[in-house]
Formats: sequence, C-alpha cells, structure tokens
Amino acid sequence: MNEFIKKKGRKEIFDLKPYVPGKPIEEVKRELGIDDIIKLASNENPIGPSPKGVEAVEKALAQLHFYPDSNCFYLKNRLSEILGYENENLIIGNGSDEVLKLIAETFINQGDEVVFADPSFVEYEFTAKIMGAACIKVNLKDFTHDLEAMLQAITDKTKIVYICNPNNPTGTIVTEQEMDYFMNNVPEDVLVVFDEAYVEYVEAENFASGLKYVDQGKNALVLRTFSKIYGLAALRIGYAITTKEIAQAIERVIEPFNVNMLAQVAALAAIDDHEHVKKSQNLNSEGKQYLYKEFKNLGFDYVPTEANFIFVDTHKDIQFIFNKLLQLGVIIRTGDIFGYPTYMRLTIGTKQENERLINALKAILEE
Repeated sequence: MNEFIKKKGRKEIFDLKPYVPGKPIEEVKRELGIDDIIKLASNENPIGPSPKGVEAVEKALAQLHFYPDSNCFYLKNRLSEILGYENENLIIGNGSDEVLKLIAETFINQGDEVVFADPSFVEYEFTAKIMGAACIKVNLKDFTHDLEAMLQAITDKTKIVYICNPNNPTGTIVTEQEMDYFMNNVPEDVLVVFDEAYVEYVEAENFASGLKYVDQGKNALVLRTFSKIYGLAALRIGYAITTKEIAQAIERVIEPFNVNMLAQVAALAAIDDHEHVKKSQNLNSEGKQYLYKEFKNLGFDYVPTEANFIFVDTHKDIQFIFNKLLQLGVIIRTGDIFGYPTYMRLTIGTKQENERLINALKAILEE
C-alpha cells in the first residue's frame, strides 16, 4: 500500500469490505458469451419500471441543463399528502443507501456502537464503520430478528439499532406485538431505524410499520425506496419519515442537489401508478406460491417470505449451483456471502422466468 495512503488515510476505511452487487447481465454475456439471460439476483421488479415514471422521465429530458430542485419540493408535497406527514418530517436521498449514510454522518461518533441483525442488509455495517462505530451483530432466530437478544445487546454506547422489516436476505418480518415490546423497552436515547424497502410486498396481517412509533414521537426513522416495487432502481431515489427534530439534524449533512431531477419526476409520477403497483404485487404473490410448490418437489427448504425474494436451502454447495445456473443463463444470489453456503436468495420473477429457473434447477439436479 502507498505510504501516504497508509499514514494519512482514515483507519476506518481499511476495515471496510466493498459492497458486492448481484452479478450484472452484461458481465455474464461477456464472460460466457450467452445472450439469453435472466437476472434473479438483486430483488428488482421483473415487470420493469412504472410506465408513468418512464413517461415523466421522457418529458423531462429536455430540462437536463437545469440543476434539480435541491429540496425535492413537489415529491415531498405528494408524499406528505399520501402519508399524512408534513414536509419537515421527510428526507429524500439518492437511494435509501444515501439516507443510511446521512444518518450515520449525523449521529455516529467514533467509539459509538450500532446494533443490527445478522444476516441483514450490509449497508448498516458499511455506513456505521465509515464513521468509526463498533458493529454489534445479533444472530437471527428462526431466520427472523431476535428482538429480545437485540435489546440485551444495547449498552450505554449504543447509538442506533437497525431493523430491516421485511429482512433482507430472509424475507421475514417482525410482528407488531414483538415490535411494541421492543420499542417499549429500548432506551430513549437510542435511534431505531426501520428499513421498509419491501413494505409494499407484505401480505401478513400482523405486520406493523415503524411509522407507528414515529407517530408516538419516539426516536424512530422509517426508510422507504422507489427501487423495488416502483422499478426505479437505476435512478436511485429513496426517502425517510421521522420526527421533525431528527429530520432537521440530518438535513445539515445533505449535499446540495443530492437527488437528480429525473429521479424526482419519475418518483412523483410512479407513486400514483396504482395499476403498476397492484400488478407487481399480484405477480409476486402468484410467483411466490408457484416457487414454494416447486421447491418442495425439488426437496429444497425455503423461508416463507413477505418480500419479493425467497431464501432457499438447496442442500448443495451453492457455488456449484450458481455456476451451473450461470451456464444456463440464470443469475441468482449465493447465500454464502450471508454465511449460508447451501442457500440462494432469488428474486421472484415473471411466470416465464420462474419456470425457467425451476427447469434449470431440475436439469442440474438430474445431471
């Protein structure tokens, strides 16, 4: 390593592990020379972006020479109308990933601790470590957040607790009753961040949004995104709902023009594209039931999901399955990166994509 970097670089960055995204389609095309590829690795919407969002982007293209609205005024107004909060309760970010980084920059000092489940979304650890925090990981229980153990992990150094609900990569939820108990016992000086990136896919009746605790005035923040059900992942736009005081603090570290104009207009249009949302939900629900049935037939175990992906135990070396699927033009996410070497996390696709996945798995198992 360069001596200047070694001496002058912030020591925290040398402990960071770069985020490894799902393998891109173009990369597989280059490596294997395959053109017909489906990607079931990154929890993207298989039917594509909101048509209303696409139309809004097309109309806005002639305005690319203008800087975007730094305050996201119109999007905040619409979110306020839909969610029942004032603009001052909202933070808009360059994806919810940026909002996580903004939260860390606002609240974490070197030596603080953060608590989150393991495995869960890797960005909690990444953004906390950048700021010099110690990351306290609490193992899942039955693939679900163990809130009792997370409470016990809180110390006087704990600054933030992250709850991914539904959880990525397992797709499980924490129920309202479990959440109430947790929030009634968590210290008042701890910020609880509820990451609800997949909330629109939840079908369980015993689910409750973290917005309940924002309404109660607790130190709580709820993350949402336009990347998943609205299909705007490439544009990078997400948001947070929290108390006015917390939002005002976070606003102090937001860069000017952090959300591009095309993302803003697309999100503003997509949020009212109810037809696209309903179509996405129905497709996901039907695909989930089909895959459950087929996994049972294959002898695979799976974690029942409330998201648009399923965590599946193939009972085989997942790298073997992964590479065989790649050769058949199917990209999945391997579970070994989460500590589960026989598992895969796969996005629920279209009917045709789901059938192609199952046929590919059958062919591999019959070899």
